[in-house]
Amino acid sequence: MNEASRPANVDITVEGLCEPRFAGVREAFVASFAERGDVGAALCVLVDGHPVVDLWGGFRDPAEQHAWKRDDVVCFFSCTKAMAATCLHVLHGRGLVDHDAPVARYWPEFAAAGKDEVTVRQVLSHQAGLNRLREPLPAGGLFDWDGVCSALAAEAPHWQPGTAHGYHTLSFGHLVGEIVRRVDGRPIGQFLAEEVAGPLGADVMIGIDPADDGRVNPMLMPGPDTMLGPIAMAALGIDPMTVERIDDPALLTPPIVNTDAWRRSAIPGANGHGNARGLARVYAAVIDGRLFPAATLEAATTSQCRGPDRTIGADTHFGLGYMLPGAYLRLGPGPRSFGHGGAYGSLGMADPDAGLAIGYVMNQCHEPQGDLRASALLDAVYRSL
Repeated sequence: MNEASRPANVDITVEGLCEPRFAGVREAFVASFAERGDVGAALCVLVDGHPVVDLWGGFRDPAEQHAWKRDDVVCFFSCTKAMAATCLHVLHGRGLVDHDAPVARYWPEFAAAGKDEVTVRQVLSHQAGLNRLREPLPAGGLFDWDGVCSALAAEAPHWQPGTAHGYHTLSFGHLVGEIVRRVDGRPIGQFLAEEVAGPLGADVMIGIDPADDGRVNPMLMPGPDTMLGPIAMAALGIDPMTVERIDDPALLTPPIVNTDAWRRSAIPGANGHGNARGLARVYAAVIDGRLFPAATLEAATTSQCRGPDRTIGADTHFGLGYMLPGAYLRLGPGPRSFGHGGAYGSLGMADPDAGLAIGYVMNQCHEPQGDLRASALLDAVYRSL
């Protein structure tokens, strides 16, 4: 429900902390409900690991009857890709994964169909040419981890790996997650919980435990007048190539993402859940060295490819699993900023030069084109520094 249709007697309550010098951020967050169509949302800003903003507000339902609570979580879509990449970077920092090693060193079956020289680096930077499958998965196949990984291992690249890049909308998470599993032995959801989220007290997860169902806020569909162009459709994971291959044009739209099948599964390219505080805590730990050494961070945030993206048509800019500043994703003015956005508006990012880590999540889905919620909040944060 946008502000224009919100009952006059319903007020938006915003709770949490905000240091005085960041008062402008709180104002921008409140304005996100009044002016930019948020229904329920949360924002967290850490500076040098210290929380300066930790706000939540609005409602978890379109009827605006149930308030968003402090520890509520939502699906943050492709922000999950950065969480998956962070898991792999933890292994790199421990000397267990080489970015320039062939994936087949860790996952022997992956060498099929001419992929014996495809590297971990190419997978992490969307250059592996495995952005889709030529043969559709069976009904419900996306929720079968081994089935998806077997299909990707058997697939031939759609371009010569390393010569171009194209957003691996859903396959990225399985490719990265299977490398993690082959190296460590644990499924990526378990690895994230035990090696990243747990030690940091970060509320991020891949695969929802039934015990957490009560605090998962459903995602709310864009309005009926929303028109999605080709780039917007691609950003939502429903570009023509994906639709053709998975035979499910509503895959990343409610109510599909509000089902038990989606929440219980591991789809590390898109179905992570968490809150703003959790995202910010992970990014803060990435830049302060708690998760992996500075050399791994430098490698992960060094530009690997930039320019026309063969999947979505827009210009994208990638490091190793993280998006870098560019026209497609605004990450503030910091030249070394990095992070990842999620379909419909969520964002996690860090600026190591400013000691800044930010998480923003929401339940109201908007068309990516013209969605200014995260950008307005970023601008307010940087004005307050």
